[in-house]
Amino acid sequence: MQEFTVPAAATAPQVGGLADVVFEHAATDPDRVALARKDAAGQWRDISAADFRDEVLALAKGLLAEGVRFGDRVAIMSRTRYEWTLFDFALWSVGAQSVPLYPTSSAEQVLWMLHDAGVSAAVVEHEDHAMTVGSVIDRLPLLKRLWQLDADAEEELRRAGAHLADDVVHRHRLALTPDTVATVIYTSGTTGRPKGCVLTHANFMAETDNIVARYEPVFHAKPGDQPSTLLFLPLAHVFGRMVEVAMLRGRVTIGHQPQLNAAVLLPDLASFRPSFILAVPYIFERVFAAARRKAETEGRLGPFDKAVETATRYAEAAEHKAFGTGPGPGAALRVQHQVYDRLVYSKLRAALGGRCRHAVSGGSAMERWLGLFFDGAGMRIFEGYGLTEATAAATANPPEQTRFGTVGRPIPGTTVRVAEDGEVWLRGGQIFQGYLNSPQATDETLRDGWLTTGDLGVLDEDGYLTITGRKKEILVTSSGKTVAPGALEDRVRAHPLVSQCLVVGDDRPYVAALVTLDPEAVSHWLTMRAKPELAVGELVSDPDLETEIRRAVVAANTHVSQAESVRTFRILAAQFTEEHGLLTPSLKLKRRAIEEAYATEIEALYQQ
Repeated sequence: MQEFTVPAAATAPQVGGLADVVFEHAATDPDRVALARKDAAGQWRDISAADFRDEVLALAKGLLAEGVRFGDRVAIMSRTRYEWTLFDFALWSVGAQSVPLYPTSSAEQVLWMLHDAGVSAAVVEHEDHAMTVGSVIDRLPLLKRLWQLDADAEEELRRAGAHLADDVVHRHRLALTPDTVATVIYTSGTTGRPKGCVLTHANFMAETDNIVARYEPVFHAKPGDQPSTLLFLPLAHVFGRMVEVAMLRGRVTIGHQPQLNAAVLLPDLASFRPSFILAVPYIFERVFAAARRKAETEGRLGPFDKAVETATRYAEAAEHKAFGTGPGPGAALRVQHQVYDRLVYSKLRAALGGRCRHAVSGGSAMERWLGLFFDGAGMRIFEGYGLTEATAAATANPPEQTRFGTVGRPIPGTTVRVAEDGEVWLRGGQIFQGYLNSPQATDETLRDGWLTTGDLGVLDEDGYLTITGRKKEILVTSSGKTVAPGALEDRVRAHPLVSQCLVVGDDRPYVAALVTLDPEAVSHWLTMRAKPELAVGELVSDPDLETEIRRAVVAANTHVSQAESVRTFRILAAQFTEEHGLLTPSLKLKRRAIEEAYATEIEALYQQ
């Protein structure tokens, strides 16, 4: 058994709730830009701390006027946008609990979560969401109110509450204690029905205040500036919600962007110019892939690849110096690095707005080389690890000693234990209260104050955690060989043409894989090779394309034993998408759903 603890860096509040910070900041620093919101012309409009307080207060009064009471649960079904943050803090101001729903949720999923949570009111983004809720409303007797953001729900509620005195809200707000429930967040449901994780105001305070205390310096582009971030993570996911709370508590200006799509996201990054960002590895992979395609199109692929190699070597040398195992980059490497900084790295940073020097990555594993490359290119990515039951992050790499390829050390106030069977256990103030209406599941997950995560990992001598797999995802071939599919999948997915990879082989004679293609990368690949645009069905059988994917599989196989290696693969014509129920909103594979959807293709892999 391994165990490592990092002492808390912030004192746990004994009174109050999450909404208090809105009113405290407005009183002490009213003119500071707290958020930014796009206007109808697409321009960013500053919102001061005082303005945000006034909007929260007005909305909170409207909620009270419309019957929302202390302890009520109110669902929010929307993409990431300013109004979500506004509603969160208005609900917390009156002691209500928000229940986030993914905007892509099906009617049956919506029915399950609203019924299980006993939701009495709901906020939806647009008419399609309203119709989704409407299709099951006859089976939701507790649901009494429905507001639609795109139908001016803000103004409707402001008018409804205009006659109430401010003190009515403050009486509710001051009745909150840290152990009051703040939200019920449903797990993504990679297997089975999603479960509602009950998180308190104290859970968010322990999580965010320790993160702000430890990482506040990296929020800035330079010392003394006003830090800012563009929030594009789904606010229905615990990572996005934690960021929302942490940034407001840490006095970081927040902008919102509703699409987790590099093509749409990059222009907003360029206009908002955040000082740092928080994202999932997919975003960094797409930014890198787009830069590499652009270099190839312009006939500069050779210099670009050399710049990647230089950045990686530079960062690795700096990493060795930070840990006292090397002298750092040598003179020749430093000169090379300076040249490529002007030619390549500065352009990559410009694509992210030009000010961004730090980023946080979570949600899934990032390849070590990618972290090293971005670090060498002038933007350090702090990889972390967490889950909904831990209010997001439990570990993260420290700024001064980042060990790339690991998910870092425990955040302050957290203990990480690796049990005898390799399972990661967590303890700290951010650990959830249990699953709503599921005492058996709670008892199975919480043991004497420890959260049993279901993830497998190892701790090194310095307390850095490396995640090696997930207990439920371990494959056992018919010969008895155990295989952790995640690492293989990540390495295949590192190839520019690959979008997703699913490794199969449970109770089978060998390991195989299903591979999907990145449409933009494939289109670029065809253009660069003067090949005609082909229908996807024809493309997947193109021998040159198959050779490229085989290279990715062979490269992944070099990291495992022969018994664990992928023997054969199938390129699929379709994508694994969230809309088809094959990915979670945080882009994790829904293994069981994919295996059911592609049962015929998987069977064919073992008939060769």
